[in-house]
Amino acid sequence: MQRRDALDVLARHRGGAVSIATMQTVHHWHDAGQADEFNLDATGCMGSASSIGLGLAMGRPDRKVLVLDGDGSLLMQLGTLVTIASIAPPNLYHVVFVNGLYESTGNQPIPGQGMVDFCGIARSSGYPAAHRFDDLAALDDALPGILDAPGPALIELTIDRDGSGPRWPRVPMAGQVQALRAALAGQE
Repeated sequence: MQRRDALDVLARHRGGAVSIATMQTVHHWHDAGQADEFNLDATGCMGSASSIGLGLAMGRPDRKVLVLDGDGSLLMQLGTLVTIASIAPPNLYHVVFVNGLYESTGNQPIPGQGMVDFCGIARSSGYPAAHRFDDLAALDDALPGILDAPGPALIELTIDRDGSGPRWPRVPMAGQVQALRAALAGQE
């Protein structure tokens, strides 16, 4: 499965969810037309997308929050899974793109490449739901039901390595934080 194709599926099913994209998901998410005022690109803070998503899910329980994370990024703050599970925000959906690489720093293999079971770690941390996909059609079919069920849910996507290296967002994170804050304030 290609990251770009998986992000297109996620974009079709996003609805009004706030999205937090990080690292290599950012430019494809923008290309899918998702760089709106309810999106925040968590760049320059590798490993923090899930923590930012948790804060938004807690602060705005009326909005679904979709975290678009990478396997290398999640490994940098793996303990966040336990924190998310203990708080159990029903509006948080954590998507992890798994290709076994730290792409943003030059395509080095992640520790435990091919052995890490993110769904298993999420379940043993207390996530009520964890799903794994390596087929685009299966993801497209299952995603509406996953997003309709209460979270937190982890969605692990096995993607092909594209080896393209880092590409960074078009809008600085500070500007996006201000736009997201204003957009969420307008929704109260």
